[in-house]
Amino acid sequence: MPDTIYYAHSTETPDKSDWQLLKEHLINVAERASEFGKDFNAGPVAYTSGILHDLGKYSADFQKRLEGNPRRVDHSTAGAIEACKKYQKALGLIFAYVVSGHHGGLLNYGSIADGLKKRLHSDGLPDYSAYRTEIAIPDNMPSNLSLRPQPGKPGFSISFFTRMLFSCLVDADSLDTERFVDPTSSSIRGNCESTDALYEKFEEFMHKMNSQAKDTPINRERRSIFNQCVSAGQSPPGFFTLTVPTGGGKTLSSMAFALEHLKRHKLKRIFYVIPYTSIIEQNAHVFRKVLGGRNVLEHHSNFDADKIESDDMDTGAEALKLASENWDMPIVVTTNVQFFESLFSNRRSRCRKLHNLAKSVIILDEAQMLPTGYLLPCLAALSELVCNYGSTVVICTATQPKLNDLLGKGFCAREIVDSPEQLYETFRRVSVTDLGSLDDKELIDRIGVHRQALCIVNTRKHAKVLFDGLGASGNRYHLSARMCPVHRREKIAEIKQLLKEGKDCKVISTQLIEAGVDIDFPVVYRTMTGIDSIAQAAGRCNREGTLRNGEVFIFRSSERHGKATSWQNLTAEIGEMALRGSDDPLSLTTVSRYFEKLYHYKEDGGLDEKSILPLTEERIRELAFPFEDIAEKFREFLLTHLFLHRVSISASHTPKSAPVSPL
Repeated sequence: MPDTIYYAHSTETPDKSDWQLLKEHLINVAERASEFGKDFNAGPVAYTSGILHDLGKYSADFQKRLEGNPRRVDHSTAGAIEACKKYQKALGLIFAYVVSGHHGGLLNYGSIADGLKKRLHSDGLPDYSAYRTEIAIPDNMPSNLSLRPQPGKPGFSISFFTRMLFSCLVDADSLDTERFVDPTSSSIRGNCESTDALYEKFEEFMHKMNSQAKDTPINRERRSIFNQCVSAGQSPPGFFTLTVPTGGGKTLSSMAFALEHLKRHKLKRIFYVIPYTSIIEQNAHVFRKVLGGRNVLEHHSNFDADKIESDDMDTGAEALKLASENWDMPIVVTTNVQFFESLFSNRRSRCRKLHNLAKSVIILDEAQMLPTGYLLPCLAALSELVCNYGSTVVICTATQPKLNDLLGKGFCAREIVDSPEQLYETFRRVSVTDLGSLDDKELIDRIGVHRQALCIVNTRKHAKVLFDGLGASGNRYHLSARMCPVHRREKIAEIKQLLKEGKDCKVISTQLIEAGVDIDFPVVYRTMTGIDSIAQAAGRCNREGTLRNGEVFIFRSSERHGKATSWQNLTAEIGEMALRGSDDPLSLTTVSRYFEKLYHYKEDGGLDEKSILPLTEERIRELAFPFEDIAEKFREFLLTHLFLHRVSISASHTPKSAPVSPL
């Protein structure tokens, strides 16, 4: 039927005068996908995926569906079949994953009875051969993908490339469809400033801040850290570490590195990845003030763009909501969960944003909180971004995890600051004393002698028992993850005010208070745990350096209700091992020893609990990847591990009945 007109999308206009032509849609998507793919040398491949993705819409059945026929029509399998016919096996199969999944998500390869393999052997598809009258599938494809597979992980590299190609296609498809069906929303996108403009804004802010800062030894050290970060930003892309103690100004210094790096190497975006929403809210607020709200996307499950303070914004809430779909903003501040789940997801909505990670700077703040049970897959994904997608990764923390040995051959993170050990001594503000075993009465008596004290324990029950034991007199507070987020934030504000006024204040809390709460006690007690958590607790002591020395006491509870969970007990045992022979529990040497022992204990499968990496290698000869299974295993782990062990302390704008989320 040479006179037949084929459409991709319809409107309510009966004469079809404003319907979108199918050929136009295919070319639009191909061209946009190609632009995305160029960032990792995959422009022609991405272009072809755009041509292939909707070939099934050339069937009469699909055209009838656009006219109102309710019968569902499979329009995604056709392009997958054509790709396998036209191209050599590996490339054809990669196209098949991407094209067949562009609506429902990346499929398991499966077998003849299920998954992608079943789809490729489908014999009940409507006739779509009319595509040949309008569109040509490109002939010239690269003979090899421009990938450098990680040693021992060729399957992971190819599956990761498939996700990135999938991202190019589904974002291009979504954007072109949006431009047709919702031009108003489409016009809102992309109203961001250039890297040069952001650089100038940041320089102006830092010049003003430095000119107003007192010339103290600490401020001189902060300026030195900042200048070293700017200098390191001129280095070639790769892996970096930034080991800066609490109070060293690592938030602005790491941003200085990132902006310098973007400008020097013509990169595109900065991703700030943080464990908890509380820290995200603080940092995103700072970045918006410095760089402008239209350039900063805060993306986590509790974010509500409609409720951001008006003086903190220079763009509409709708623009932020749209940018959250594909991370198309110069600065993206998000959680570990959002970031890594997207990297291992098979869903269209999650994967859509991934291509924007290419040619970016990724800063992992508080990197010691990367999920240990999935550490190897997370590091493999970061290594792919560095090796094959032109990105730079900065592992940023005061307690640097020992990751170099886990990154694999050819990767070695470069430290940005000259002497982390000397910095630790310069910013040292507390002494740590090990009290050994204490029962609740002994602990309560000790807390009672202080005017202001914080005690952090591992369980809610222990916190409640200690709080009740303190009695009702004076200003006493009990904090736990079961509290309504709004109520908890109100109580923390009260505590801060009492501390500022020098009034009596005693707080019993679970470990939630370690999660980026800007609070300052002269004395902190902490149940024995991992060295990283002890360091976090110490960060709540003499935080502002107003005392000559703050006091941190670690102890072991002799009470049954004070016993830790199995994971907490493991980290505590390893923490004790790391402390043996050390006169300073918080020194970089002790921290390094702790992580070395922790990773050694977990190395036999414990750093990849769900065997994600082996799943990508098992059937590498067939390129048979279980994308659905991997996504489910990764999400299952995040939802259980992070909710149980790393609960966020803040959920801004979350209803009182809603659960607290680290997402």
